Amino acid sequence: MSQTDTPSAGLTRRSLLTRTAQAAGAAAILTAARTALPGGAAWAAAAPEVTGATLGFIALTDSAPLIVAKVKGLFAKYGMPDVNVVKQASWGTTRDNLELGGGAGGIDGAHILTPMPYLMSTGKVTKNNQPLPMAILARLNTNGQCISVANRYKEMGITTKAKGLKEAFAKQKAEGKEVKCAVTFPGGTHDLWMRYWLASNGIDPDKDVSTIVVPPPQMVANMKVDTMEAFCVGEPWNAQLVNQGIGFTALTTGELWHDHPEKSFAMRADWVEKNPNAAKALLTAIIEAQIWCDKAENKEEMCQIVSGREWFKVPVEDILGRATGTIDYGDGRIVKNSPEIMKYWSNHASYPFQSHDLWFLTEDQRWGYLPGDLDTKALIAKVNRQDLWRDAAKVAGATDLPAGTSRGIEKFFDGRSFDPANPAAYLASHDIKRIA
Repeated sequence: MSQTDTPSAGLTRRSLLTRTAQAAGAAAILTAARTALPGGAAWAAAAPEVTGATLGFIALTDSAPLIVAKVKGLFAKYGMPDVNVVKQASWGTTRDNLELGGGAGGIDGAHILTPMPYLMSTGKVTKNNQPLPMAILARLNTNGQCISVANRYKEMGITTKAKGLKEAFAKQKAEGKEVKCAVTFPGGTHDLWMRYWLASNGIDPDKDVSTIVVPPPQMVANMKVDTMEAFCVGEPWNAQLVNQGIGFTALTTGELWHDHPEKSFAMRADWVEKNPNAAKALLTAIIEAQIWCDKAENKEEMCQIVSGREWFKVPVEDILGRATGTIDYGDGRIVKNSPEIMKYWSNHASYPFQSHDLWFLTEDQRWGYLPGDLDTKALIAKVNRQDLWRDAAKVAGATDLPAGTSRGIEKFFDGRSFDPANPAAYLASHDIKRIA
């Protein structure tokens, strides 16, 4: 059945023949996929229930696995030749189209900020606050985001440490100028990185500045017309800001938390439940694309692909440097072979650690996006489908899979740590927060 078909009580002879032909076509694709797998291994999974899905992406380098899986024919390889990968204007648009669903002109899944599936599943950011159950199937990457700052602060030596920035912001407010720091979605990863950085430097993100929402592709344009002091976003927009001489990169988010989790691949839970084999096929293709994207010899081709008109529509020079580990911060610092390079597969970048999801939920509680009495363990058990990831990773031929669902205690740049076994202690360590 195609994803636009609707079940009916009876089948006509024509519809039966049509569906039989579709099933035969899917079987033929599956047979071809089995013979094309690395090492001639057979794909043991059952045939996908459908041959297509509509997946959304934002023009950010961490969406590359979805784009590569489409361009390189990996979705087709695993029996899903009719997958469409469709650009979204903003994370709000991504949310809205997930609420619609692919059958109603929206999308079935997406490259997404990791906390969003949780915020949607609880109804905190959905239409009429109606919960939309979501499933996280994979992490798409670690690292690779930045906090960028306007040129007028360049001489202050701002990095992870931002001495004097609180006073500078206070002076501007006293002069009647609103101090704006832009993020991409309330409670999303970029919001949480910005808030963590500001608060660790004594700046209350809700009182000392205005934290505003700007879609990723519009960050540079807004900084150019001097409407904000700083923004947090993924690439290529930080590099483009530097290349245009408008601002500088204060820090990469990997400097806040080394190898931190970032985007995820998520789908509507009802789609996964209805099409479990197809979900695994999509996930297997994306995992194979992540492995391909992480190889140094493929980086230039990856950047050439995603920079194209159909995808990001930006100069490849705005992507290539940072994708290969060279970071020109725009303030005189140039780092080559950065340890904070975006990772798609290495160091278990693709595996959706439940402990990482718990950190995001804990931070969203810290800032009042989620209630303090939320049963985080139960919610993670519903949304995080690491079980499907493990099945798909084996089909993709991956080895050295994580032994458990936790990466253990995580360390941050300011000396704090997050123990997944005791999130309350982590919350208590912060002075600036909205939770008691």
